[in-house]
Amino acid sequence: MALDSKIPAGKMDEKWGKYKSTCKLVNPANKRQLEIIVVGTGLAGASAAASLGEMGYKVKAFCFQDSPRRAHSIAAQGGINAAKNYQNDGDSTYRLFYDTIKGGDYRAREGNVHRLAEVSTNIIDQCVAQGVPFAREYGGLLSNRSFGGTQVQRTFYAAGQTGQQLLIGAYQALERQVALGNVTMYARHEMLDVVKIDGKARGIIARNLVNGELERHFGHAVLLCTGGYGNVFYLSTNAMGSNVTAAWKAHRKGAFFGNPCFTQIHPTCIPVSGDHQSKLTLMSESLRNDGRIWVPKKQGDNRKPGDIPEEERDYYLERRYPAFGNLVPRDVASRAAKERCDAGYGVGSSKMAVYLDFAAAIERYGKIEANKQGKSNLDKDAVIALGKDVVKEKYGNLFDMYAKITGENPYEVPMRIYPAVHYTMGGLWVDYELMTTVPNLYALGEANFSDHGANRLGASALMQGLADGYFVIPYTLGNNLADDIRTKSIPTDHPAFIAAEKEVSDRINKLMSIKGKESVESFHKRLGKIMWDKCGMGRNAEGLKHAIKEIQQLRKDFWSNVRIPGEVNEFNPELDKAGRVADFLELGELMCIDALDREESCGGHFREEFQTEEGEALRDDEKFMYVSAWEFKGDSQYELHKEELKYEIVHPSARSYK
Repeated sequence: MALDSKIPAGKMDEKWGKYKSTCKLVNPANKRQLEIIVVGTGLAGASAAASLGEMGYKVKAFCFQDSPRRAHSIAAQGGINAAKNYQNDGDSTYRLFYDTIKGGDYRAREGNVHRLAEVSTNIIDQCVAQGVPFAREYGGLLSNRSFGGTQVQRTFYAAGQTGQQLLIGAYQALERQVALGNVTMYARHEMLDVVKIDGKARGIIARNLVNGELERHFGHAVLLCTGGYGNVFYLSTNAMGSNVTAAWKAHRKGAFFGNPCFTQIHPTCIPVSGDHQSKLTLMSESLRNDGRIWVPKKQGDNRKPGDIPEEERDYYLERRYPAFGNLVPRDVASRAAKERCDAGYGVGSSKMAVYLDFAAAIERYGKIEANKQGKSNLDKDAVIALGKDVVKEKYGNLFDMYAKITGENPYEVPMRIYPAVHYTMGGLWVDYELMTTVPNLYALGEANFSDHGANRLGASALMQGLADGYFVIPYTLGNNLADDIRTKSIPTDHPAFIAAEKEVSDRINKLMSIKGKESVESFHKRLGKIMWDKCGMGRNAEGLKHAIKEIQQLRKDFWSNVRIPGEVNEFNPELDKAGRVADFLELGELMCIDALDREESCGGHFREEFQTEEGEALRDDEKFMYVSAWEFKGDSQYELHKEELKYEIVHPSARSYK
């Protein structure tokens, strides 16, 4: 099946403008007759629900948390990209577009990425108007910092809690619509299936997580804004509840899954400390602005970092990638850290960590501050004290978090970091209008595959989530629903709703009836280990083939030996978790199938058989310049469809940050 991405004709920088000027519209009276379901209330979901409510649609929003405020978007720390060029350092819409295509290793769709770069500037204006407290320069202008994969400063931030502040802005907008009666909010509800009528998505089956009851909800269209699937690895930087269930149910109902093997490893994470851990904690990429990453030059060097003199330190990113240094993209920085640790240069008790050192930055900022205050003859201790105050202002909450978790003071000793699973570039395949292969079913934000190719640049997730919700879906949804204005609300006693609910109910009862001996958690942990070892930072054909067999066996064990306490019709978090892990056990297999099929290295997908002499990713543009879109055909059966990627503007070249 040829996949139609529906990218408008014309010049790249005119496509979106032309689309907006010529797309079909729904008049205000008709909008009031149309019901929209939004699943997930993170940045993409909250912004979409608020925007569509404001426009007059009848919106129902669902989240499994007790409040939209708890969506995992709050965990984003470092910032949000936008091509405002406030620093006057050469940024532009084109440069943001170019950096994103290059950063994604030429595996993203140009039309979508250019649109993202265009609307990025609107997002900042929208958020400032909502009262998001972005950091500001002394003169009152919004401040920017650098992130990986760019040579300009385009990242807007609110200390180390940008995601939280942006979510509060979107949440306020959402709650305003709830108060006006335009949006009905269903917290503590989990979507467990899509309802299709005449081939179109027309509603969902949701489970009330408080009392266990199943509910049927009709919608003229369904928007999935349910985030990524990084928790398939068990240990990741994602919230414990983050899962793939909504997207996976959609996949089983006919929505193709795009590039499932493209997962992002974040280089700046607090290392694993033992088997007791259930999640990992991220140290924002913004720290790489000022922190220098190094390991000792001598293998197995057990001295304290402060005892290792400058000439015996290997600042390996600065050595290998002089043009970008510590600000290379995430996939490059992660692999470099792994390479050093595997070669025996790692630090800390596990030897699976590298140093992120702020000593030089503290001293530099201290000198600047002393000059500002006209104190040119201060001793070193006084300079360092001033520098610490500046660093505290910029990164204080991140430093506090590190100190709480590790018991070490990062103002005095370097942080220890190691790569960890973070974001997923893969997701449901969508066209330019954000519609999946199921008509009237859309995917926004991290739930879709569209804008980041094989590697996401830091601070682009928040940008994409808000772009999709505030500025893209309000146009593209109307273009489709203009043909649906005569469709009346379909009653939920329609046979399709009854059948879908029965399917969900049967699966829940089947899970509860197993009454095995092993906890849900133990299966999730075992799946995570297989995925990390064989489909993690490094992958090879043999390992992936083994992983597929192991996952199939693990899935068999799960369905015959999982133990779920409690009852169906009550508050039962173990049952909720079991359903999510069951879906991960299917997704994990598809990820390995996809990784095995893609015989090249690109971005976060590093096949060990395909690398340059220097250990860099080796793409194969001739054979693999396409999006892998997988169609579900039954258990362990998937059919591959390809969306060819055509590059009109940015011509693919070897990706170099040297």
